[in-house]
Amino acid sequence: MTREPDELVRVRAAYDREMRRDASPDCAQARVERTTAVARQTVDGPGWNGVLWSDLDEETADAEIAAQVAHFAGRGAGEFEWKLYGHDRPADLGDRLRAAGFVPEAAETLLVGRADELAALPVEPPEGITLRTVTDEAGVDLMMDVHAKAFGVQRPGIRHLLLTLLRDEPETLAAVVAMAGDTPVSAARMEMRPGCSFAGLWGGGTLPQWRGRGVYRLLVAHRARIAAARGIPYLQVDASQDSRPILRRLGFEELGTTVPYVWRAQR
Repeated sequence: MTREPDELVRVRAAYDREMRRDASPDCAQARVERTTAVARQTVDGPGWNGVLWSDLDEETADAEIAAQVAHFAGRGAGEFEWKLYGHDRPADLGDRLRAAGFVPEAAETLLVGRADELAALPVEPPEGITLRTVTDEAGVDLMMDVHAKAFGVQRPGIRHLLLTLLRDEPETLAAVVAMAGDTPVSAARMEMRPGCSFAGLWGGGTLPQWRGRGVYRLLVAHRARIAAARGIPYLQVDASQDSRPILRRLGFEELGTTVPYVWRAQR
């Protein structure tokens, strides 16, 4: 369902407030630190370090970028991410980040959908597919097997995060694997922070030979039903070029774009 522009502006403002400026840490070992200029997550050991939100202008941006580099470098972080959104200011913030040594990764589209509407999608499992809820290390390893084959990369940091959440905060995670018999063919997760209006959909990956059969759609609807049952109004996705058209057909709408800018320590 297409929403009025004013409504999307309000939703984006809520997203900026809840998921960025006032964000909760993504695991118990991390902490979110806030100043008047930035909100950042810092974690000791494995985990995601980065800038979640900023309120900068042409006069303050360069100094604040340098301050964040000094902060994370001083803590011995090998890398950290500045998550830049298309509506962030100043308008040339991306250029300033590149000048400071950050490297942009692939742009993604910030999509949001109503959980109750997506939960009502008429979706049935494709023939031969069953869903397995991930509750332990064996299930996490099935997810990692799918991701390695679907995306062509190993993701030890995601494995660590999932195991940490299952151990410390299982109520914040809903992870699922689509199985064809004993073979995992698709996997995805949803992260739900307490008191937040948005549940984040992450890691939706399907083996190439199983794409185009409705498995991805099934996993979206499955997670939407969980979110709706918990009273969470919105689902949020940082969508790749491959997943964006599928999600748009399901009813997600665009709030903007986001680009991860990554700073890495010199070796």
